[in-house]
Amino acid sequence: MSNYNSISVEHRGHVAVLTINRPEKLNSLSSEVHAEGIAALDEFRRDDDVRVVVITGAGEKAFIAGADISEFEGKTPVTQRAVFYERTLFNQIDLFPKPVIAMINGFCLGGGNELALACDLRVASENAKFSQPEINLGIMPGGGGTQRLSRLIGEGRAMEMILSGDMIDAETALRFGLVNHVFPLSELKAKTMELAEKIAAKAPIALQLCKEAVKFASRTSLDEGLRREVDLFAIVFSTEDKQEGVSAFLEKRKPEFKGR
Repeated sequence: MSNYNSISVEHRGHVAVLTINRPEKLNSLSSEVHAEGIAALDEFRRDDDVRVVVITGAGEKAFIAGADISEFEGKTPVTQRAVFYERTLFNQIDLFPKPVIAMINGFCLGGGNELALACDLRVASENAKFSQPEINLGIMPGGGGTQRLSRLIGEGRAMEMILSGDMIDAETALRFGLVNHVFPLSELKAKTMELAEKIAAKAPIALQLCKEAVKFASRTSLDEGLRREVDLFAIVFSTEDKQEGVSAFLEKRKPEFKGR
């Protein structure tokens, strides 16, 4: 595993925990965070022992409080467009084949919210706060906020968050469907890891194909989605884990999935 400056990585069984480690900057997303986060995901992709990834921020104040605004100085339309067309951390999380869970502690603002939106599941502490405040800087979301937020919570709610720049609390985020669960801060890590470990115990190939099918659903027509689902359903029948799962069910025992 590589050494990193702005992130840290921990392995707990089949779960890898990626922590944005810039608490003095409220874990803001610098270019280094993007580069190191992408590098870590590349390593997780190749590591068959990693079945689920959890992403969080260091400390209790912030998950990610947005982009590192100091890096905006001197940027031009051309440079910004080029950066966001390249391999951003947002897109690499979205395209990552294994399940990714955002463990959200504290402020989840701007690019931080966009990063959480790119994850498959979001678990928040009771003190979490969410917003897309770019409008207050005279700019707009550029990491998928206008697209993923609308798909997740609906156009009307997304429009209000983006146009007002207002912050919402964890309970509102739960009611909107922005997060899956809310827990007291003292329980956040344990509850998130419990969920991650539950998912990691499932058949790895089936997990990846399920993720692919669900992601595809919001990006295509129903007919195309149903065809993709059938194709993936057929593929999973070629796996050893399918046979193990069926045998374990019939034999009334716990399956031992190998990812083959």
